[in-house]
Amino acid sequence: MTLLQLRYIVKIVECGSMNEASHELYISQPALSSSVKELENELGIEIFTRHSQGIALTVDGAEFLTYARQILDQTDLLESRYKQVTPRKQLCRVSTQHYMFAVEAFVEMINSIDSEEYEFTIRETRTRDIIDQVSTLQSEIGIIYQSGFNQQVLSKMLREKHLDFHPLFRADLHVFLARTNPLASRKILTMKDLEPYPFLQYEQGDEGSFYFAEEAVWPSYSSKQITVTDRATMLNFIVGLNAYTVCTGIDNEDLNNEKIVSVPLQSDESMLLGWIVNSRTKISHAAELYLDKLKEVLSNHGYSLIE
Repeated sequence: MTLLQLRYIVKIVECGSMNEASHELYISQPALSSSVKELENELGIEIFTRHSQGIALTVDGAEFLTYARQILDQTDLLESRYKQVTPRKQLCRVSTQHYMFAVEAFVEMINSIDSEEYEFTIRETRTRDIIDQVSTLQSEIGIIYQSGFNQQVLSKMLREKHLDFHPLFRADLHVFLARTNPLASRKILTMKDLEPYPFLQYEQGDEGSFYFAEEAVWPSYSSKQITVTDRATMLNFIVGLNAYTVCTGIDNEDLNNEKIVSVPLQSDESMLLGWIVNSRTKISHAAELYLDKLKEVLSNHGYSLIE
């Protein structure tokens, strides 16, 4: 086993395919495949499964990746200390539901990184995609919520995919409304109050279900319903169409407070926000820093963290 082989494995996981990794490593794909196969034979394990759609880490492969990254991190520290070479790029990939606080923390993390080079990814995407991306190590961390309605289904899915859910805070439900909406001045709203207005929800794909919805509650019937895929469209529709959506109520400077307000929603339901991680891996230093910044942002918004 060589350091070069360890770097090959990490690069393949980062790229998601043997072909793309071979291009970035400037070696032929047969040579890369042969090197991986030699390592698997030496260790007596299968690191990747090969199928028509590409490759995926096995259970042994996910565990091996954790150790490989630790070894390479320590190697980089030694080289930077004694050989005066540039350390490897800082890497961090996060998948999240459409939360402004998750993006705010990502910005804070990047601003605090002491590194000349880094490669970060944040994906605001669908709930099932977040779970799949963390399961396959395309992302280190996922940000999702659980509620009384979806907790049983999501917990079962997380267990099957070897993912751990770490609670961050609990949020009462709120509604985002245009400041010009007649309901904007109310102290609290009911779903009945909102019936005349268009209901906005995030798209969850063909395999979506209410269990994967980002909105913890829905109108029993809505004559006006709009499905969107991104947060900017959601906010524009709230203002332009006098529509509403159900959310945590957390805002930041991305939310134009001159145009949009957050009003508490009367409901027995609440949202338990948290982060998920693959139980077979150890997260990077940058991911740990992101979690620290995430907790700082939430505390600054006045939420009590769950320790």
